[in-house]
Amino acid sequence: MRAGNPGVPTTGEWLNDVLDPGGRVGIDPFLFTADAAEEIKEAISKKNHELVYLNNMNLVDEIWKEARPKPPNKPVRVHDLKYAGLDVATKLSSLRSELVNAGSSAIIISMLDEIAWMLNLRGSDVPHSPVMYAYLIVEIDGAKLFIDNSKITKEVSDHLKKAGIELRPYDSILSEIESLAAQGASLWLDTSSVNAAIVNAYKAACDRYPPIHGTKQKTKTVDRSSENLNGPTAVHKTSPVSYAKAIKNESELEGMRNCHLRDAAALAEFWDWLEKEINKDVILTELEVSDKLLEFRSKQAGFLDTSFDTISASGANGAVIHYRPEPETCSVVAANKLFLLDSGAQYVDGTTDITRTVHFAKPTEREKECFTRVLQGHIALDLTVFPENTPGFVLDAFARSFLWKIGLDYRHGTGHGVGAALNVHEGPQSISYRYGNLTPLQEGMIVSNEPGYYEDHAFGIRLENLLYVKDVETPNRFGGIQYLGFEKLTFVPFQIKLVDMSLLSAAEVDWLNSYHSQVWEKVSPLLDAHASARQWLWNNTRPVLPHNI
Repeated sequence: MRAGNPGVPTTGEWLNDVLDPGGRVGIDPFLFTADAAEEIKEAISKKNHELVYLNNMNLVDEIWKEARPKPPNKPVRVHDLKYAGLDVATKLSSLRSELVNAGSSAIIISMLDEIAWMLNLRGSDVPHSPVMYAYLIVEIDGAKLFIDNSKITKEVSDHLKKAGIELRPYDSILSEIESLAAQGASLWLDTSSVNAAIVNAYKAACDRYPPIHGTKQKTKTVDRSSENLNGPTAVHKTSPVSYAKAIKNESELEGMRNCHLRDAAALAEFWDWLEKEINKDVILTELEVSDKLLEFRSKQAGFLDTSFDTISASGANGAVIHYRPEPETCSVVAANKLFLLDSGAQYVDGTTDITRTVHFAKPTEREKECFTRVLQGHIALDLTVFPENTPGFVLDAFARSFLWKIGLDYRHGTGHGVGAALNVHEGPQSISYRYGNLTPLQEGMIVSNEPGYYEDHAFGIRLENLLYVKDVETPNRFGGIQYLGFEKLTFVPFQIKLVDMSLLSAAEVDWLNSYHSQVWEKVSPLLDAHASARQWLWNNTRPVLPHNI
């Protein structure tokens, strides 16, 4: 069931439908955020169901037993300061200021990308994302990282000691949470990201350790001489690390700019190769094409991994928004069909995500019209100027308006946040009307610009660049507020033969010509040793004229 789609029941609705009233529903609380667990609990209570936390007995693990694969344990690495821009001490100092302002004495961070960002560390525990399984507790006067010690090299150990980070076993997190409660800590908990097991453990511990002041008895045997006399409390607020990580510093932006240019060079080599192969009637599957793209990318300096499973989709497969080619079922890349390629890479200095849609023969008028409408929406969003504190969902309509004019739309958001040498999908920012995200876009944030159109059983079109939010000079500054716009990170040509020039305004043609000029200027120097790919880039970045000239 595709959660969130029209007509698809929520988990709670489905449980209420299939269970007789008065049931008991068990969950592994380590696998649900506190908010998600509470949402299910509230929903199923309408049918008198009880939600049960199976703290020490995941029933799947009970069946799996010794056959369960071992957790990943590849070494963690230090993310170089020249890419990170800020050292760990500076980040911890800023976080501790947030704690003081919120009246908290400690915070638990469980989002893996937040931990990686805070500590300038990277891992490989999650496919395509350079993170490691861990928890991080930061207090006013110290910090503890809960992680499998076998992943910690001497370099990482020295790096953490320098920042004052203590190492603790990964599975000791709940005992530490209880210890914080015993000390009367005021613990900052982001219930939208921290799992239900931790939140519930702290709540239970708080109930066991009431305030000393004004009470006649102590309910525990530990020494409470130095603790908060008012007792432990939980502060439920959004993690401040989420915002700090999303607003990229200049070193992070520079790394993103550089890796995108190397990525563009790899894509130029790839598209040159693919067009030649298709023109020679070579039979290639979607998976073979995806593998060849990986081969070109892997030759680029600093390449580590793909940033997600490549979407290599020919014809009707392009209409499946999250399509992934499988060896047994994937299609051949057909010359007479639209081909959609959504891909990205992880480099040591940044993360990429780009989508292009092309045709290797003669596209139909319908395909050209739809492609052009998507391109117009892409251009409109790219050129948008907006006042500070504008949430991303406000901009979503700019990308859809040209499709709306002819009664078309697409079934996904227009943009998501992207990490700097981190997760290719990053919060809290987005550009989407679907999720009610009120997070304002701020200078330094990175978002994708990816409108599309999908005709079921026929074709799919998506055009994606990454952008970062920047300050924009305007003739007026109403109310003295700052105005923002976008700067492109992605530099790969759009296929001109798919553009219906009669639909473009002169301003849109100017944008296209200007963009392609930048592509040539920025990427061609990286192709000096690749004459064929350089020629391909030249052929695909030549200026075009408006239809009425």
